[in-house]
Amino acid sequence: MTTIAIAGASGALGRRAAEFALESVAPEQLVLVSRDPSKLADFAERGVQTRAGDFDAPETLAAAFAGVDRLLLISTDAVGRRAAQHGAAIEAAKAAGVAHVVYTSLPRPEGDHPTGPLAADHFATEQALRASGLAWTLLRNSLYTDLQLGSGGHAIASGQLVTNAGDGLAAYVTREDCAAAAAAVLTGTGHENATYDVTGPALVSQADLAAALAAASGRPVEVVAVDDDAFTAGLVASGVPEAFAPVYTGFGIAIRTGLLETQTDVVERLTGRAPTSVADFLAAHREALLAAA
Repeated sequence: MTTIAIAGASGALGRRAAEFALESVAPEQLVLVSRDPSKLADFAERGVQTRAGDFDAPETLAAAFAGVDRLLLISTDAVGRRAAQHGAAIEAAKAAGVAHVVYTSLPRPEGDHPTGPLAADHFATEQALRASGLAWTLLRNSLYTDLQLGSGGHAIASGQLVTNAGDGLAAYVTREDCAAAAAAVLTGTGHENATYDVTGPALVSQADLAAALAAASGRPVEVVAVDDDAFTAGLVASGVPEAFAPVYTGFGIAIRTGLLETQTDVVERLTGRAPTSVADFLAAHREALLAAA
């Protein structure tokens, strides 16, 4: 019997990946790891193993990963510290006898990436996996469509989608589709030492995004292009911490310079169903968009 585990299981992506995994494996084959296992009580009631594991306390990870064959390592949100956290998790997995680690990364994280430490952490983790001697799979998830609910709400309220992304394109993908793809790899076979770009069904411009927001809300939304400095200043003025604003600006630069201009059929190949488009997602979440407006 193959035992699979999800580290970071109490987060939004981890919980959905666990639900998808349970469509293919029995509850006793699944281990969910979190700093606070009480957040996974609903899964424990269904017979899933829940264990405590803290990436900032590596000594907790060996027991968390004991008996696990395949591990989904969901990247943490500790930008700048994640490489060390993930490295400790990889070492603990190796010591515990895990054979295969699946990691959630970012498209094209190598080189002088405009998101700075965010991409650097992902690339360092990818390199650590390649050097670990373990089998690995990299899931390079594109930008989440889900994140457009908050920023899209502001655009609807003002009638303006302010962006530094220029005429660049990105294949936005839903968290749901990323979770389904991760579960398919975790519960399937033949994915050793593979890199998958997990994307939505189409490349989308900022004009396309504005049109989808307008269609979902029934309100006009126009694109307002600004330079990087103005975009960063606007973020800070809206309450984004100064330390993080350049990272968000960096995503616009990444779109503008083609770093996110990748669209694949990976979701459909892995899961057997087509990914959700930006327009369909926003239409389905109209109430959330208007609530954020």
